[in-house]
Amino acid sequence: MQDHGLAALDLAVLAIYVTAVVACSLALSRRSRTPGGFVAAGGALPGWAVGLSLFGTFLSSNTFLGVPGKAFAEDWNSFVFSLTLPLAAWIAVRWFVPFYRRGTGLSAYEHLERRFGRWARTYGMVCYLLTQLARIGAILFGMALALGPLTGWQPAPIILATGVVVTLYTLIGGIEAVIWTDVIQSVVLGAGAVLALVVLLAGMPGGLVEGAQQVVEIGAADGKWSLGSLAPDLTTSSFWVVLLYGLFINLNNFGIDQSYVQRYHAARSERAAGGSVWLAALLYVPVSGLFFVIGTALYADLRVHPERWRTMVDAVDGAAPVAPQIADRAFPHFIVDALPTGVSGLIVAALFAAAMSSIDTSLNSSATVIESDLYRSYLAPAANERAQMRVLRGATIAVGALGTVTALAMIGVQSLLDAWWMLSGIFAGGLLGLFLLGMIVRRAGRPAAACGVAAGVLVIGWMTLSPRLPESMAWLRSPLHANMVIVVGTLTIFAVGAVVARLVSDRS
Repeated sequence: MQDHGLAALDLAVLAIYVTAVVACSLALSRRSRTPGGFVAAGGALPGWAVGLSLFGTFLSSNTFLGVPGKAFAEDWNSFVFSLTLPLAAWIAVRWFVPFYRRGTGLSAYEHLERRFGRWARTYGMVCYLLTQLARIGAILFGMALALGPLTGWQPAPIILATGVVVTLYTLIGGIEAVIWTDVIQSVVLGAGAVLALVVLLAGMPGGLVEGAQQVVEIGAADGKWSLGSLAPDLTTSSFWVVLLYGLFINLNNFGIDQSYVQRYHAARSERAAGGSVWLAALLYVPVSGLFFVIGTALYADLRVHPERWRTMVDAVDGAAPVAPQIADRAFPHFIVDALPTGVSGLIVAALFAAAMSSIDTSLNSSATVIESDLYRSYLAPAANERAQMRVLRGATIAVGALGTVTALAMIGVQSLLDAWWMLSGIFAGGLLGLFLLGMIVRRAGRPAAACGVAAGVLVIGWMTLSPRLPESMAWLRSPLHANMVIVVGTLTIFAVGAVVARLVSDRS
């Protein structure tokens, strides 16, 4: 890989973009000086803007790097995740959006307290905050993977710089700045992805049209278009494992993720909130497909132009060109080695946009959870607006710092997408089950919820830790694929809670 940094024009494009984002936050800062403005924008935003913000949250740097990396090194198995979004969106619009708009406060976890007591709200808060720290860490680490080859910088300073910039503009502008900058970032990201694919295909022998045909043929010959095995196998990353994982994760996102709930409230009406969910879901499916096409096209380029990829292989101690430790480097390598000056800057700005549009959301929603579910719930129920704003801003800074530390700790993982999927499954695995128990099983009370959560935590801990047991204890290992953690954890909490609720009800 080239050892020079970005050209002056590329750096100028990136600098202009970052400056515009910060300027946007400053322009909106007047509306974020009250708690209601900081966390919900006064409930006055159009549905299309909220929808593009949700779409931008989906399109993190995990998508920008992890998805092409997966398609480059393996196949389209992970695309099955995207196919679950329309079903999850339908469920969200039918049940979740009305539930939050009509019957609960701004916090996604107030409902848990009303149903099962304060401990349940605290459990939801802790699970959510851990999930967001893992998310921020994975996204910042993805930024470092991409910008390292382009700038020649080490991962640590990239992570630190990105963390500071995003924390700054989120702190200044609140959720309204988050949503409107997400709109800009979604457009930049989509344009960058299309431009990258056009350059990729045009660089194949024969030009754009013949290049597309070559990608299809090479991909088909090497099994790159596969969605995974259709066999009823839950021990590998089969079609069914990714389908179940995607459905449960996306139900978790739309149903109990604080960042989504806040944006339901930020929309100017229930109809606008429902439309925002559909817009985000129906945009993400084809755009994620576009990133999978980019990954397959990168693989075809490797086969057609092996000399272009030799420096990348040499940089990772001669590992196989499609080894896991190389996968997430594939797209950045192409950006720096094949794209013309100026275009590289736009693609890097798009990558930066992908990271910022996800991190800012996590920062604002995490601060909201800390202020409403911790500070006002436990410490100062009657806190005035000035005290609430101090906590919201302090929490934004604290979560930004902890997320940055998490990213630094992730340096060295082999697959960005795998790491994020594993961590999100662990931390979110129990929360969805508890929430569904409260919504569906009306007779479930505190004993049922407590027993369900206890059983779920034990199962999640066993599935997560047992693969690390020594060979002498191999019989205790979970046979299921790691992505099944959220599925089994959710079903365990719901099933155990429902059974206990029935037993308690029968005895009474």
